[in-house]
Amino acid sequence: MPPSCGPNDLACPVSRAIAVLQEKWVLHIVHALLDGPRGFNELGREVGGCNPTTLTQRLARLEEAGLVTRVHDEGGGRSAYALTDAGAALEEVFGAIRSWSTRYLHHGEPALPAIPERSDRPAERRARLARRTAPAVTPGAGARVVARARSEHDTAVRAATAGSD
Repeated sequence: MPPSCGPNDLACPVSRAIAVLQEKWVLHIVHALLDGPRGFNELGREVGGCNPTTLTQRLARLEEAGLVTRVHDEGGGRSAYALTDAGAALEEVFGAIRSWSTRYLHHGEPALPAIPERSDRPAERRARLARRTAPAVTPGAGARVVARARSEHDTAVRAATAGSD
């Protein structure tokens, strides 16, 4: 396999994987499902910001790709989405992304804790994840610049408003 393939080279395994995973919300959906099956509404809340139509489309695409399956309640009333073995195997990819992010995107800032070992029991894994004490997001230099710009803008608006009274 060449180190780099063209974006439309369907013979290239990397290009095929990118074609599936590049769509907006796909990685967020897979990441949420790593903790176990989720109903549609629960998944939508965990992913956050993804409208229901888009979520439906992404789930259908993930089902077609063999990463997600729809599981039905024995009573037939409720269904949930779960990762297939192929989808669950992406946990290694998320571990690599976390390691890369910790190494290259958090210069001079506290690193996030390592991803805990995968449990075969989703409830245990969710409990471990809930016990983490690290902040959800550590603002970087970019966030501080944006906050400073907002503060300066708000000060200018207040000064202009005060003069018009």
